[in-house]
Amino acid sequence: MPQLLDNRQFADRQLDDRQVADYRRDGYVIARKFFDAEETDLLRCAAKEDRELDRHSFGRTDGEGGTVRLSLWNQPGDGIYGMFARCERMVHSAEKLLAGEVYHYHSKMIMKDPRVGGAWAWHQDYGYWYQNGVIWPHLTSVSIAVDQATRENGCLQVIARSHELGRIEHTLSGEQAGADMERVTAVLEKLPLIYCEMDPGDAIFFHANLLHRSDMNRSDNPRWSMICCYNAAQNDPYKESHHPRYTPLAIVRDVRIKEVGRSRFPQGLADVAWLADDKDRSAQLLKKAP
Repeated sequence: MPQLLDNRQFADRQLDDRQVADYRRDGYVIARKFFDAEETDLLRCAAKEDRELDRHSFGRTDGEGGTVRLSLWNQPGDGIYGMFARCERMVHSAEKLLAGEVYHYHSKMIMKDPRVGGAWAWHQDYGYWYQNGVIWPHLTSVSIAVDQATRENGCLQVIARSHELGRIEHTLSGEQAGADMERVTAVLEKLPLIYCEMDPGDAIFFHANLLHRSDMNRSDNPRWSMICCYNAAQNDPYKESHHPRYTPLAIVRDVRIKEVGRSRFPQGLADVAWLADDKDRSAQLLKKAP
């Protein structure tokens, strides 16, 4: 009986019709308390004590004197990170947004440490992924707040409704590919800039063409976030790249987050060999190119 109550509770946390409508209108939606305190604590503790995650992290200079540190992987695996990416709550919400089956495109942990965590330039995710043979921008990303995200520690900023603009040309800024700033400046005169402040456990779903960025973390508080990216199964890339083509996603029950987190903490990714550079092409190639 408790398991049935848990399942009903988690089902209620999937995006509802109103949230889906908000996403379609604005290009993003914030789901407050999408993960509860225990789930978020398990994720935070696993990530921050995970030596493998730290060892495989790499930096991206921002052109402003800061560096963003991240770790990225293609295969979700069976550890706690995989449970977040594969859980019904996440996958079924992504399926509602993309109107059909989705698969895991990749996940990453963004590590904005106090005083040193760099900025992300204005960009669209599809500005990157277009180069990978993805024909349509039928992808969505879900950023889970591991720490509290505030203006002071460099929370995500988005331009509401900018997903309707189509793909914008991107050029290098530091080691990051950023959107054409002349166009972005013009867009900001017409569309609202939103600072997406979030509490731990909140999640923001955003469209692949939504313009977004973040400032350097100039505070004394960390801002880590885990981002899971999903592609529509019908949007299978026409060529190979460092991110996967269509791969059926093995969805797990939401309760698996706590089951795996409690039983395997603090192993995190350390128990799955695919994070090694010779096993995951993104873990290898993304250290060299944006």
